[in-house]
Amino acid sequence: MNRFYFRNLKKTDARLARLILAEIKRQKETINLIPSENIADPVILEVVGSPLMNKYSEGYPGRRYYPGNKIYDQIENLAKERLLKLFKLSKNWSVNVQSYSGSPANLAIYLGLLEPGDKIMGLSLACGGHLTHGHLVNFSGKIFHSVLYELNSKTGYLDYQQIEKLAKKFRPKIIVSGATAYPRKINFSQFGKIAKKVGAYHLADISHIAGLIISGLHPSPFPYADIVMTTTHKTLNGPRGAVIFSRKELAQKIDKAVFPGSQGGPHNNITAAKALMAFLDSKPWFSAYQKQIVKNSRVLASELKKYGFKLLTNGTDNHLMVIDLRPLNLAGSEAETYLENAGILANRNSVPGDLKPFRPSGLRLGTPAVTKRGMKEKEMKKIAELIFRVLIKKEPTAKINQEVKKLCQKFPLPY
Repeated sequence: MNRFYFRNLKKTDARLARLILAEIKRQKETINLIPSENIADPVILEVVGSPLMNKYSEGYPGRRYYPGNKIYDQIENLAKERLLKLFKLSKNWSVNVQSYSGSPANLAIYLGLLEPGDKIMGLSLACGGHLTHGHLVNFSGKIFHSVLYELNSKTGYLDYQQIEKLAKKFRPKIIVSGATAYPRKINFSQFGKIAKKVGAYHLADISHIAGLIISGLHPSPFPYADIVMTTTHKTLNGPRGAVIFSRKELAQKIDKAVFPGSQGGPHNNITAAKALMAFLDSKPWFSAYQKQIVKNSRVLASELKKYGFKLLTNGTDNHLMVIDLRPLNLAGSEAETYLENAGILANRNSVPGDLKPFRPSGLRLGTPAVTKRGMKEKEMKKIAELIFRVLIKKEPTAKINQEVKKLCQKFPLPY
């Protein structure tokens, strides 16, 4: 019996039990290349499923709106202490660990530092930005005046000179650095200089690259940013959630914007899992894991290029890459479906120049989850071959799926 399958569930709700077991089977038999997903450690799952979820703890340690929170105060303070230590931050920084996820965290930052209608500036969705960086269909583009910068149309890289010109023209109050589908290193120093020139706050959204930053594989934003937000379930390999780091002088505004500004009671089980995540990520294995993520990413990118795929920026510096499918006359949604039928998950993604956001021309791939399973360079070469056979050679997906399952069996999940 699966260790995370509650013994009484089958008797209580057989239908739900079958669905949960089916999902566990799908995860075991699938090559997951979605760069925003990972495989939580069993101890993380234990904490998330613990009785800690049974308590309301509105407020902050020592200032709760419910009794019975003495132990929860200690847990939250432990999470904050460990996260500040993990990112090697001085007493000039504070951290809020209550955010439910990345989008609510960014909402709280905007609400804490801005007024409705103020200008924010972030990377456009088509160029690898996030919905909460100012997209018009999102609260960030509806509540606030959004100014979007784009990648250099020729190189696919961030164009800091153009970003500065845009910032000087519109003078936003927050400039967001960070991305969800940008395969190169981000120059946080340049963003910091631009923000200072126009009197803006610099918000670094490092949700994707936080693990790389901890391990010294990507430059840190902390010397150059006023606020740093990261989710905890991507390269940090923790529970679904987010944390907000802010300079001490901004901490009170951020805390008030999280609670009571945009959230109620924190999810105490998730807060505890964040504390555990920070403890695990401080161990030597974590840096080795992050290094292998980058190695695997570079090998996968190199092999895909050998098979004729065109990559945004012609490669990668981090954990992900983006295939431009236009030379193959293939839509991202079609490629996503073909690969899923073969047991490989990679998600459709916009690329610069896309005019139809619901029918993007790119495919985003990453290596955190496959690396967590123990796969290395040899397996990346095999995965690139499988993708080539599905998308270019058009081999039957059922045939490829059998090979995928055999490969996955060699690298079992811990549950």
